[in-house]
Amino acid sequence: MAKKEKDKNRKINPFLWFLFAVVIPVAVVISIVLVILNIAGFNTFDWLKEKGNNVPIVSNMISKDDEEPQQSTEMHLQKVIEEKDKKIEDLNQSMDDQEAQIQELEREITRLEKNDSDTKNIQETKELEEEDSNKKVKTVAKSYEKMAPEKAAEILENMSDRSSVVSILNAMSNDSRGEILQEMDPKKAAEVTKNLMEN
Repeated sequence: MAKKEKDKNRKINPFLWFLFAVVIPVAVVISIVLVILNIAGFNTFDWLKEKGNNVPIVSNMISKDDEEPQQSTEMHLQKVIEEKDKKIEDLNQSMDDQEAQIQELEREITRLEKNDSDTKNIQETKELEEEDSNKKVKTVAKSYEKMAPEKAAEILENMSDRSSVVSILNAMSNDSRGEILQEMDPKKAAEVTKNLMEN
């Protein structure tokens, strides 16, 4: 029986010998080298992880913790980008609306300026017409002043447009006007005098 135990020990002994003589010293040497490399500034764990990911069976055993946060970060960034794109689109739409409003206001300004210009032209035309009319009235008034008061009174009495009569008499000198009114029918002279006072 003692022999059998010795045979068993011999069978186990080569395994133990290999474990103690080869595996443990190699593991200790590798550990020491890794510690020295880490102290020297070389990130051995990341390097081993990177190289292990390239080995088919080992890559399944290595955890990929970095991928999940990276995907989460990418999704978050994608969401932020979409929100920013939406804001940009909204701002562009708002800018387009404001540009359209500006163009509408510019058209309104142009229209109002044209209306103002037209109004000024009309006003200038009216002023010129009034000036021309006043010149004509003064010319006619001078003609009546040169006439005999009886004839002028007779003509003015027969005019149907009382405003023209008043305008002509207004343009005359006081003396000429008085002489003509004196020659007019008293009733018509009274009406004309009343109209003269209202102007």
